[in-house]
Amino acid sequence: MAEYLRGYSTIEAARLGAQAASLEELLHGGSAFADGTHVLEAGCGVGAQTEVLARRHPGARFTSVDISEASLAHARARIATAGIDRVSFLHADLLALPFDTGSFDHIFMNFVLEHCGNPAKALHGLHRVLRPGGTITVIEPDHTTTAFHPSSPATCSVYEGMVRAQAAMGGDGRIGHRLFPLLQEAGFHVEMVEPRVLYVDGRLPERLAAIIGGVVVPALETTRGNMIRLGGLTTSVADQGLAEWRNLVANPQCVFATTLFKALGRKSAAAAAVTTKPIGDGRKAK
Repeated sequence: MAEYLRGYSTIEAARLGAQAASLEELLHGGSAFADGTHVLEAGCGVGAQTEVLARRHPGARFTSVDISEASLAHARARIATAGIDRVSFLHADLLALPFDTGSFDHIFMNFVLEHCGNPAKALHGLHRVLRPGGTITVIEPDHTTTAFHPSSPATCSVYEGMVRAQAAMGGDGRIGHRLFPLLQEAGFHVEMVEPRVLYVDGRLPERLAAIIGGVVVPALETTRGNMIRLGGLTTSVADQGLAEWRNLVANPQCVFATTLFKALGRKSAAAAAVTTKPIGDGRKAK
């Protein structure tokens, strides 16, 4: 896994919680897990999405994994506080999952592949642990679709510096538009890829504050050091841009829009027959 762009501070934990709350319907709308479904949450972070998943799907059970012990500690505490008892947490690397083949009915991952470093390998591993006929939901951003007003050289430099820093650390903040080929190459039948636009403007000041002040600005602030170290920004430009981003929260003319991509893939039911064929029977696996 690539190094996490924003680190593991309490500020980042709070941002992830705010993000889960303010984007819940945008991210989870249209998803439904049947009662009895065993779901692997691949990259649970601090448990913000775990809580939403468990609340929205009270008949499903979850195994939630993450590579960060610090994040898992947050996640366990969050789920315990919520009184949820259908989640098991495990420290694990998505590039080396410790599960048997076909262990899960469904896989959910949200804003994880962008930080993965090797998304193709991660998806191949997830394909292995999914049962034949099982499904995977993947949600990822494409930061190059982001537009905002008013903008300035400094605000644009900060946003672009975040994207460059992520790339320098092995991630890809533009990965959303590549979900279709990535899932195909990993062996999934892609049933749906849907762009979901996050849009907010000054007509809804509380919503603007939640998105800009609660999600976007903290994401930029926690990336500041990496912007300067790896994103090509000077300290003065980074600080000026961040100050201008903070001012957007109270600007009645502010507009912010970005596109997330939500994909649904399915593992072929024929995979069971393929894996149980005797070696050397003269038939080609499909």
